[in-house]
Amino acid sequence: MTDTSAPEAAQAAAPKAKLSDPITLAEPIVRGETKITEIVLRKPKAGELRGLSIQELMNARATATLDLLPRIAMPPITQPEADALEPEDLAACSGAIIDFFLTPADRTQMKKMLRA
Repeated sequence: MTDTSAPEAAQAAAPKAKLSDPITLAEPIVRGETKITEIVLRKPKAGELRGLSIQELMNARATATLDLLPRIAMPPITQPEADALEPEDLAACSGAIIDFFLTPADRTQMKKMLRA
């Protein structure tokens, strides 16, 4: 069985795009002989957000996150694969997506809040 690691594939596919940290999946995605153990998310472009609510993404709404994942996951995943993710993997993906929308000032504020 081939073990697919997302960081190498992500760097080759999108060298200039902002990428999330690798997300190690609690339950790997299995496609025949291939086993996907990690995914990386690429910061979405405006067109990839078409039909989605940024507010719902910022609120980590499962439906919005699941709709966006097939558009930005590396290696690419299908909608049924996104729908079958474990809850903790969905939460990790939601957190990575939220981070794409934060300004540097927002990130600084979050870090301060987390240290307190």
